[in-house]
Amino acid sequence: MKKLFLSSALAVVLMAPATMFSSAAELTLASASANVGQLDPHISTKSQDKVIFGMMFNGLVRFAPGSMSSDSIEPDLAESWEKSVDGLTWTFKIRKGVQFHGGYGELTAEDVVYSLTRAGDPDRSGVSSDYSQVETVTALDDYTVEINFSQSIPSVLGIVANYHGGNIVSKAAAEELGENFKGKPIGTGPFEFQELADGQYVKLKAHETYFRGKPEIDGVTMRYIPSSSARELAFKNGELDLFQGTREDRWIERIQREGTLVDVFQPGELRTLHLNQSIKPFDDPLVRKAIAYALNRDELVAFMGSTIARTNPSPVPGGYLGHSEVVEGLPNNLEKAKSLLTEAGYEDGFTAKVAITQIPALLTPMQVIQAQLKKVGVNVELEVMEHSAWHKAIRDNVSAMVLYGAARFPVADTYLTQFYHSKSTVKTPTAVTNFSHCSVADAQIDGARSEVDPAAQLELWATAQVKIVEDVCSVPLFELQQAWARSPKVNLGFDFNGALSLGPLINEQTTKSE
Repeated sequence: MKKLFLSSALAVVLMAPATMFSSAAELTLASASANVGQLDPHISTKSQDKVIFGMMFNGLVRFAPGSMSSDSIEPDLAESWEKSVDGLTWTFKIRKGVQFHGGYGELTAEDVVYSLTRAGDPDRSGVSSDYSQVETVTALDDYTVEINFSQSIPSVLGIVANYHGGNIVSKAAAEELGENFKGKPIGTGPFEFQELADGQYVKLKAHETYFRGKPEIDGVTMRYIPSSSARELAFKNGELDLFQGTREDRWIERIQREGTLVDVFQPGELRTLHLNQSIKPFDDPLVRKAIAYALNRDELVAFMGSTIARTNPSPVPGGYLGHSEVVEGLPNNLEKAKSLLTEAGYEDGFTAKVAITQIPALLTPMQVIQAQLKKVGVNVELEVMEHSAWHKAIRDNVSAMVLYGAARFPVADTYLTQFYHSKSTVKTPTAVTNFSHCSVADAQIDGARSEVDPAAQLELWATAQVKIVEDVCSVPLFELQQAWARSPKVNLGFDFNGALSLGPLINEQTTKSE
């Protein structure tokens, strides 16, 4: 079946003429996903959609192009902002003259109010928990927005930045299109939606009246090619200008020798094995500890490559505000793992059914984990599935373990809340991505969110990380950076060190030479 799939993918690439996908004034990218998700930035948090969102939408503020550091945050749709002494009221002044795509007119404060309210609505948003402390969002006039919080939070600029719920949509378009908005999104970014061919591509065209100036590139096409061999072949045939690479040192070194540029950039998505306590025997802390002792981080990093991967035993990625360097995971010790399994009543081991995506950046390390656990008698039966189907399965709570990789706004609160707070547990009304059903650090997570003393806040975050590791809600393993191949003809227009959109940001500065 794998050979048949690869042959079919290659045939599609070979039959498609290069002119169908690119021209001198256009760029064609390829994602490793099989299809687009939902083109609504408040609903989808999927990697393949984030890259597109980065080209179509703006936030009140933005990370400077090529950076994901909170120190680089700068004005975007807002020209300026100020906050009250207690940090509970923030006022943003909106740029005048910003135009929406598709003739939907000028952006005003009402669009901002609508967007942030929508982002905080669980019925219309996949990131509503990020806005749980927002009390009111008010338009003081056409170009002034006031946001009031029920308590001080450490990431206000993060939730209004050009990321997830911070992306501003057209109120008129969203109300007019309703459910169809996710197939015809309207933003203010440098490129606007043009065409969607399900399972094949999304086409964008230059936003002629973009407030930072008309883009140098006339259009962008994102193709969906899950086969890494097919993506490479399409690139070599001149059909692609950029494509999502294989996040392994071996691949990077090989393709660089062929004269291709490879951008290796942040964020490092923290690969974490979440242990589902609602499925036996993972309700037993002895079993969870045994799993942790059986896993070998150094072996995983060596397999992926030190250029692209680095170990991290903490539940919060390195470089995030609040990441604790003192957190230590359980070391690799096979005899200790076997002893704990025997103590828990599983001397002969057990079998666990695990859903996993076909995307190599997750499938490959999961196969290494499968081999590592086999050494202590834990038989992992992998059900490999298409990426979107896998996302649904793990949120339906059907997998005993979930290997997940994610990047969020770089503050510990965001990561801890979404993955380890009980309110974020999957298959609950407030579900986000708490796959482990963890609840041991709720008090510290909640306390840190409203703590005004920075030192006390850091201490609460550190305590939360220690409690999560001690309870083995999950086993944090390693961080895997992003890797995209790029033609030397493409100049992004900025130094590229990071992007929370998880892909190259094509904007008004990007150019392509003949």
